[in-house]
Amino acid sequence: MREYLLTLCVTAAVTYLLTGPVRKFAIVAGVVPKVRARDVHREPTPRLGGVAMFFGMCAGLLVADHLTNLSVVFDSSSEPRALLSGAALIWLLGVLDDKFGVDALIKLGGQMIAAGVMVMQGLTILWLPVPGVGSVSITPWQGNLLTVALIVITINAVNFVDGLDGLAAGMVCIAAGAFFLYAYRLWYGYGIEAAAPGTLFSALLIGMCLGFLPHNMHPARIFMGDTGSMLIGLVLAAGTVSITGQVDPDRLAFSAGSERSAVHAMVPVYMPIILPLTIIAIPLADLVLAIVRRTWNGQSPFAADRGHLHHRLLEVGHSHSRAVLIMYFWSAVIAFGALAFSVNAASMWIVLGIMGLSAVGLVLLLLPRFTPRTPRWAESFVPPRYRRSKVIAASYEAEEAGSAVAYEAGVLAEEDGAQEHRSPVAVGVSGVNGATAIGARSRFLDRGKAESSR
Repeated sequence: MREYLLTLCVTAAVTYLLTGPVRKFAIVAGVVPKVRARDVHREPTPRLGGVAMFFGMCAGLLVADHLTNLSVVFDSSSEPRALLSGAALIWLLGVLDDKFGVDALIKLGGQMIAAGVMVMQGLTILWLPVPGVGSVSITPWQGNLLTVALIVITINAVNFVDGLDGLAAGMVCIAAGAFFLYAYRLWYGYGIEAAAPGTLFSALLIGMCLGFLPHNMHPARIFMGDTGSMLIGLVLAAGTVSITGQVDPDRLAFSAGSERSAVHAMVPVYMPIILPLTIIAIPLADLVLAIVRRTWNGQSPFAADRGHLHHRLLEVGHSHSRAVLIMYFWSAVIAFGALAFSVNAASMWIVLGIMGLSAVGLVLLLLPRFTPRTPRWAESFVPPRYRRSKVIAASYEAEEAGSAVAYEAGVLAEEDGAQEHRSPVAVGVSGVNGATAIGARSRFLDRGKAESSR
């Protein structure tokens, strides 16, 4: 565990330290796109944050290769090299997309090539554990196609959810944390060496996200862009493929009593079998809803709009920070609920706990205007919006009121067919996100006329 923590800390530190210089480079290189109709941020903000995340991952892999216990993973498996190869290709594709803009079909083709390179180097699904049946062998072609599909879908699911400051990095970090605990339990709890690469990938992913989050929390000073969202999606998919398709349930039979019991113990990771729903449930749901919504409206599935889950939370009335925290909450409930179920599937307390937390989440969804206040003795430890100071509270209430008025005016303008007219939005501090201070900027426009996604 100490070597994993060291790898995680090195990855996080390198990512954190490189994000600042990468931000300055993005400003100089002109990778500061204009604010689009579907964007929530108010000022142009540099991208390319995924560059720092990629080099953080490389640093983590380099350190892990020189550690006593983790070096065995590199000697006995080609999966770390497969991850590095696929990540390099997806990183290059993301940089080109953030700088010049890449057509959606070309981007999809690049994602499939990166997934294919990983498959060629051994990172593929070999069999499928089916609950109640056991291990089901599949042909190499079936395994390769299934692996490519899983990687591409996971990449786009994470890319779709990257719409608010700190949202994608935080959700993936939560999912990776739950996945790390599960993979570590398989390796050290059951002695399954095939789970070692997936455990390492999860530790790297946690470090990448933790190192980038301080720069990306609201108000974000830099975005990860497609460079980062596709990269963390690929790393998440790589860990899932490594555990799902290469861990033999027969090895668990010694501890579980039988192969069927062993497969049943692994059910949370294999629901559904093709997609790791318990790991990327929220991004996957957002992806499916977006495809259905756009197809129903006669649009391309790749056309951008303002109908994502995080956009709807803002429209309900939640603030930017609260919308992100709600998405974090649901990701944690699903991921760690599945983890707890895999440890003890027969415990009724786990089911009742998940139901209770889900009820709390529903209450939070129904209270968009509720702002908790902390005791006076704890005000110095919380953000200003939660303090009882009248001056500070009044300033935040005025800003929130201005945002609400602007949104209502934007909705009326859409109904009257005047989508091109923007309504001003109150801005607390100018110039905190992008390279220049440009003053107040409107926030909402017509969804149907949005440009390419982030």
